[in-house]
Amino acid sequence: MRHKRFKLSILLVISLGLTKLNAQEAVTASGGNASGSGGSISYTVGQVVYTSSNSSSGSISQGVQQPYEISVISGIDNLQGITLIAYPNPTTNNLTLNIENKEEKQFVASLFDINEKLLSKQVITNNETTIPMEQFSVSTYFLKVFDGKKEIKTFKIIKQ
Repeated sequence: MRHKRFKLSILLVISLGLTKLNAQEAVTASGGNASGSGGSISYTVGQVVYTSSNSSSGSISQGVQQPYEISVISGIDNLQGITLIAYPNPTTNNLTLNIENKEEKQFVASLFDINEKLLSKQVITNNETTIPMEQFSVSTYFLKVFDGKKEIKTFKIIKQ
């Protein structure tokens, strides 16, 4: 009797454990984030699995999303009105570095792999610079922007 209860307990634990093994999966065409004065939202386009909720004040469809991260690792807070943006992130082919209000400053963009090996280096001559990424494998990279020898911003770039 005791042996039978033990087997039943083991079977119950295993079956409960297997029912908890759920993974999220979604095949999407596109997505992004949006924010405004009323809040922020993360969205995907082409998502297959979702649920909808309706009320008198509006409706929302929610479902599975795979998160991605766009981040600035470091930067100098006082850039005197200069704005640096790297997009799209994650990227597959080309990365665009946009520098607004750069005036006459000479910037250099250097791309490093996760082991800090220098992969490419470009002098920034325009407000918008394209950095080719198609020759690199899927991984995480760091784009460092320098003003002379001073590092002013580092972006974490995800290559898909």
